[in-house]
Amino acid sequence: MADASSFYITTPIFYVNDVPHIGHAYTEVAADVLARWNRQAGIDTWMLTGTDEHGQKILRTATANGVSPKEWADKLVADAWKPLLDTIDVANDDFIRTTDERHEVNVQKFLQHLFDEGWIYTGEYEGYYCVGCEEYKQQSELVEGTGEYEGQLVCAIHSKPVELLHEKNYFFRMSAFQDKLLELYESRPEFVQPESARNEVVSFVRRGLEDLSISRSTFDWGVKVPWDESHVVYVWFDALLNYITATGYGQDDAEFARRWPAQHIVGKDILRFHAVIWPAMLMAAGLEVPRGVFGHGWLLVGGEKMSKSKLTGIAPAQITDTFGSDAFRYYFLSAIHFGQDGSFSWEDLAARYQAELANGFGNLASRVIAMIGRYCDGEVPAGGEPSAADREIVRIGREATDGAWAAIQRLQIHEAIASAWTLVDALNGYLTAEEPWALAKDPHERERLETVLATAYHGLGTLAVLLSPVLPKATAKLWTALGAPGTVQEARIDRAFEWPAGTRVSALEPLFPRVEVAE
Repeated sequence: MADASSFYITTPIFYVNDVPHIGHAYTEVAADVLARWNRQAGIDTWMLTGTDEHGQKILRTATANGVSPKEWADKLVADAWKPLLDTIDVANDDFIRTTDERHEVNVQKFLQHLFDEGWIYTGEYEGYYCVGCEEYKQQSELVEGTGEYEGQLVCAIHSKPVELLHEKNYFFRMSAFQDKLLELYESRPEFVQPESARNEVVSFVRRGLEDLSISRSTFDWGVKVPWDESHVVYVWFDALLNYITATGYGQDDAEFARRWPAQHIVGKDILRFHAVIWPAMLMAAGLEVPRGVFGHGWLLVGGEKMSKSKLTGIAPAQITDTFGSDAFRYYFLSAIHFGQDGSFSWEDLAARYQAELANGFGNLASRVIAMIGRYCDGEVPAGGEPSAADREIVRIGREATDGAWAAIQRLQIHEAIASAWTLVDALNGYLTAEEPWALAKDPHERERLETVLATAYHGLGTLAVLLSPVLPKATAKLWTALGAPGTVQEARIDRAFEWPAGTRVSALEPLFPRVEVAE
């Protein structure tokens, strides 16, 4: 088991039945910011993402497009899912595909182990199956269809008809783990976050767990059940195992011990798979349960969950092509309380870009660098005896650093950004009050001018470090303009106020240029 000096974080692996939308990108960016923050605090960090390529939904999509499932998956991964990571500037350490040999072989090892230990048996099951969710649904999770689906039962999430299936399958004795799961939630209340998600999971488990059907025999696109190749492994049972097959389970014990357990970041619609089924699987195998499961909210467009099938899906490039990847990252992680649903609108994005990034942070950076260039010939001033106002800026910088790090440890990304932004606001207010442009006109105020600029320079460097996980491109440019050594990612973020200052500044292009948004 990994110790406290390591941090392993995962996104879900995403279905390749279609191209990604901003809901997928939101999850990726959230995990990436948490990974970058921990990595920059000197913690041995690993971020995993990837794609889920088995199951009936992929098979049907590929067949409808006249190609094999593997050909379909290869094309979507190469043309859409891996390019997404570049589009939104995600620095993942690994990318796993469930069609990778390292995954398939070790899924079979895991399943064989559970079978040998008596946790798997043969049975029959009949129920309503949602191909979109790849999940059997309870009656309470279905609604009456409308329009073309009137008279049919449809999935409450996808609004598509479910199928009544009767199959002879292999089952996992999940019901045996009900009490152990409840003990887990009780002894580690932070295991499922936020609290609303934890309450939902606890309530679900208390109502009683049924054994889980873990194989399908009506199609063959999936990992073969090792003792019965007429069955393939249920896609979710297969997919959940990516978190351990990617980090050495079954093949590299040292790497697995170094990385596992993981912190999972998932959408709330797949919370139960990760907070109920997954820890039960691990308990059965005698493995450590995850570090935790965080179920974030949905991105809403017009009051509905982002969905390609409902034509509310927005491609990330539609945003980044206009505003850039930094703005994408900042907007979704600051405007939305992490863990709650959040509504997206172009108007709000444009307004926040202008007010907070361009006018707030970007203009602050430009002004400080320009004034040092103009009034000090580019030399970073040492400054004189600090005033109460100067000391207050230093205090806020330390407080912002500590507050942001504490928020990240709670997985509260929006709070971390808000903590850093207190320094943005404080520095803008400080410059307005101290008026260095006025001090520059009076030779007798030279020492005071240099002290103000030195204070602002140091505060700006602290911001560059604090905001680097969220705004990697802008802060890299700012770091260069500050004349600081190395890269901004090499500065310890948990001690951002101790960043290594430079001696000369250089010209800084606008970090967030004016954008024209079509009406």
